[in-house]
Amino acid sequence: MANPAQQQLPPGWSAEWDGTHQRYLFIETATGRTQWEPPILASELQAPTASPPPVAATHGKRRQYAAGQTQAYYGADTGLGGGGGYMAPSQQPQQPSQLFTPGLAAENQFQQQQTQATHPPYYAGTQAEPEYINGPQQTGYGQPQQQQQMGALADQFGQMNVGQKGLRLYTTNLLTSPPDPRELHNPPPDIILPPNACISPNPSANADFSYQRCTVNAIPTTNSLLKKANIPLGLILTPYRSLKEGDEPVQVVTDTVIARCRRCRAYINPYVQFIDGGNRWRCCMCSLSNEVPQLFDWDQVRNAPGDRWARPELNYGVVEYVAPTEYMARPPQPAVYVFLIDVSHSAIQSGMVATATRTILENLDRLPDEDGRTKVAVIAFDVSLYFFSMPPGTTESSMLVVSDVEDVFLPKPTDLLVNLAEARASLEALLGRLGDMFKDNSTIGSALGPALQAGFQLMAPMGGKIVVLSSSLPSVGAGALKNREDPKVLGTTKESGLLQAASPFYKTFAIECSRGQVSVDMFLFSAAYQDVATLACLPHYTSGQTYFYPAFNARTEDARKFAHELGEVLAQPIMLEAVIRVRATKNLRMSSFHGNFFVRSTDLLAMPAVPQDLSYAIEVQIEDTLTSPFVVFQTAVLHTTCYGERRIRVVTTALPTTSNLSDIFASADQVAIATLLANKAVERCITHKLEDSRDALFNKLVEILTAYKASMTAAGAGASAQLAISENLKMLPVLVLGLLKNVGIRQSSQIPPDLRAYAQALLTSLPSQLLMPYIYPTFYALHSMPPECGTVGEHGVILPPPQPLTSERLERHGLYLIEDGQTIFLWVGRDAVPQLIIDVFNLPNYEVLRGGKTTLPLLDNPFNQRVNAIVQKTREMRRGPYWPHVYIVKEDGEPALKLWALSCLIQDRSDVLPSYQQFISQLKDKVNGGNY
Repeated sequence: MANPAQQQLPPGWSAEWDGTHQRYLFIETATGRTQWEPPILASELQAPTASPPPVAATHGKRRQYAAGQTQAYYGADTGLGGGGGYMAPSQQPQQPSQLFTPGLAAENQFQQQQTQATHPPYYAGTQAEPEYINGPQQTGYGQPQQQQQMGALADQFGQMNVGQKGLRLYTTNLLTSPPDPRELHNPPPDIILPPNACISPNPSANADFSYQRCTVNAIPTTNSLLKKANIPLGLILTPYRSLKEGDEPVQVVTDTVIARCRRCRAYINPYVQFIDGGNRWRCCMCSLSNEVPQLFDWDQVRNAPGDRWARPELNYGVVEYVAPTEYMARPPQPAVYVFLIDVSHSAIQSGMVATATRTILENLDRLPDEDGRTKVAVIAFDVSLYFFSMPPGTTESSMLVVSDVEDVFLPKPTDLLVNLAEARASLEALLGRLGDMFKDNSTIGSALGPALQAGFQLMAPMGGKIVVLSSSLPSVGAGALKNREDPKVLGTTKESGLLQAASPFYKTFAIECSRGQVSVDMFLFSAAYQDVATLACLPHYTSGQTYFYPAFNARTEDARKFAHELGEVLAQPIMLEAVIRVRATKNLRMSSFHGNFFVRSTDLLAMPAVPQDLSYAIEVQIEDTLTSPFVVFQTAVLHTTCYGERRIRVVTTALPTTSNLSDIFASADQVAIATLLANKAVERCITHKLEDSRDALFNKLVEILTAYKASMTAAGAGASAQLAISENLKMLPVLVLGLLKNVGIRQSSQIPPDLRAYAQALLTSLPSQLLMPYIYPTFYALHSMPPECGTVGEHGVILPPPQPLTSERLERHGLYLIEDGQTIFLWVGRDAVPQLIIDVFNLPNYEVLRGGKTTLPLLDNPFNQRVNAIVQKTREMRRGPYWPHVYIVKEDGEPALKLWALSCLIQDRSDVLPSYQQFISQLKDKVNGGNY
């Protein structure tokens, strides 16, 4: 297939596909200069202003929005509006402007925009496209404006500095440059290391930012310089990132030759120096000279001298060593799964037990068990504990009841925790009839604490994972909780008390679990108060995860969501018995840690099991002046794979140092900063008050903007008519506004404590790729999307252009998709024409459409298939086990559902919270020293 970017390039340019960033890299052949954005032909920039004859493309037309703040703010035609996909046959669009839109999910978007005229209309043949628009006829915008915008965009591209020597700083005025959702998909600012810093020419010598990213990609040489910039210094880690299609696998060093610094214990990496004729190497962290191990240059597979420079650890920023015996305190343990299933009345009635047992049964083959050592146990509980003995080689299992929950004991020494392969038949039989055994159970109450103690006793010698499925508040035995939900407290200073653990049992038991290498995952289903804040302590300190399904009902789409997420959790390969340590160049210290783990010593993070795609944030302190031209951060994860092999995963990132304030601002990574601020905000909610947390977020943003204004603009300390920030931080204010409006932190007296606590658990564990849509949702106009959207392009399903998050973009005849990674809303305007409702929902008109959770029908028409493809891609494109529900939201439908969907449009004013424009003007007043 022809390179889609190649056909439109000016002379002297070529394009290469970059697998790491999933986009084309454009190369100027004469100079070797590279850039992400396509070069623009000089003839394009000087195109005549006369309008060309109209063409048959169906999406070049821009829609005329109601006059209002947004139009004035975003300009008449921003390129964000998408095109009119459903136009009356009489409407003739103008030829689209040939603009490249960076950061779209569809990497060949540029080529598609250039060849729009060849697209067939929405309906094949000569049949006229259905009229999906219930409004007056609208006229396209004139060509002169498009040309003018194109020139402005070309200037902007010329200013972007990818591939140039040194980062260049560009100032933008937040008052006149609105947030562009596409910028969140851009990679962080380039890491520009000094010459000869790296001994390998491999571009993968620095770890990909999806494993480890820093809030600034140029480290200030002194703490005073960092304070002057006011940008928080921290690392965002996702060391066990899942591999999607096209991702580079982690390189494995199998010869057990591990070169480490004698003093600081750093692992050899592409940033060390070889000295003394290659016999010694100088550590890039502490500068100590070390001997090269004898077998370092020996190829053990061929039993012959090897090529040192081909070794993975000298070429890649992410490697995994097969560890020799000295890295093992004991032989590698098997993977162990203990399922604690609530069988009380509410759990049976909601269908949770039936769904859970069916899902476990269907996923037994997906449990990691390559070496045939995996062990499994099932314990059911209400106010008593029900153990199941599963002798290998039979299909029979016997139930043993322990009703004394004050002093938990195991009723039998064997056959409770069984080998999955040997006892498969009896386990399958048990899971098949467990729901029926308790179908008439009318017991109300939960002995969750004793059940956890029993599960821990079962696996204590080995460690493993406890999977808790609970649908009521623990009420009996250790860890019993009381309902402390009090509507009068919500929205007051006392609310943070509801977000703290109510019982010390869950933290002390969690630390015991951590010591015994036991990790806990919580699946919570209650229709009433369940105290998520307290129960989430267990996953938090044992490196597990919490999943929450409020008012679970298996007769709705809830069953599908839960089954998918539990299935993904069970199928995940997990790291067992893990410890993580982050090392850095001398004078850098890891000062505080955020995430799901237990800090065992000052800098050793204990994780009994490391699930895939869990994120951790670490704050870094500069203790003394950094004298080296670059610094290195190295994360080492010592773990047992679930296939019984002891390994060390080493993630290395090198960053240049700078004494220049402009370099710090130009290299700041707004996504990493927002991720770190989210973690700090949640911690402050729990240790202080919710209001303190919100104030701290706002004040940190003010500090960054004030520092930028004082040091980088002509205004200095005086008042300014602008609100200036560097181009690469332009989205930070709207991300902070998204955090302030997130359920976990938002000012409100209507948010139940369970929902708030669960949102906070997500804010501190989601990797940046999932966290960004969670605080800054994605918003598409489906009724007017370009015709290629929803079809399969060269790199999968093409997504529509994202819209700004404001309800001024909602039209009464439109169909919109709003999603935050956890929930998908399909917003249907009240004037949507019957043809749209027929095509998408297979219903005759808007009146009979019902709002709420749904599964979209698969129909035999192109538009339905495109909408389904976009929903499917939205569910699958990000890392993590989450399966968002689809809700249909009618414009005049249920008020609560409507408010929930509209709360995702964070640039609007809502309740007591400001709109984006108001927020920006508050910031401006504060930065200029006024009161707001």
